[in-house]
Amino acid sequence: MPESGVGSAASGGARLLGLIVDLVVAALVTAIFLHPSLQDPAAMQQFNLWSGGVWAIISVISAGFFGFTPGMAAVGIRVARLDGAALVGPLRALVRAALTFVLIPAAVRNADGRSWLDRLTGTVVIRMR
Repeated sequence: MPESGVGSAASGGARLLGLIVDLVVAALVTAIFLHPSLQDPAAMQQFNLWSGGVWAIISVISAGFFGFTPGMAAVGIRVARLDGAALVGPLRALVRAALTFVLIPAAVRNADGRSWLDRLTGTVVIRMR
C-alpha cells in the first residue's frame, strides 16, 4: 500500500468520523418509525436498540456489497480485502460490524494503520481520494 494518497490506509480520524455519520444516519432512519422521547427512558432505550440494529443492517449490507458505508463514502474511505477480491462479502462485513460494536478491536491499531478487526477479517480501510 502507498504511504499516502489514494489507496493508503485511512486515518483513525476518518474512520471515527465515518462511524459517527453512520450512527447519525441510523438514528435518522429509526426516527422515521419510532419517535424518540427524551423524557421517557424506556422509550429512549427502545429507540437506541432499534437504532443499533438499523446501524448493523446498514453497515453489513453496504460494506459487504459495495465496500463502504454511507459514512465511509462521506469521508472518502472504503473497505478492501487484502487478497484482492472485489467484494468484502456479507460474512466479513458482519464480523466487522460485530467487532466495531465492541469498540476495542476497532480502536486498537498497529503501525501499518490496520485495526484488530481489519486483521481478523483480512481487510484494510483505505482512502478513496
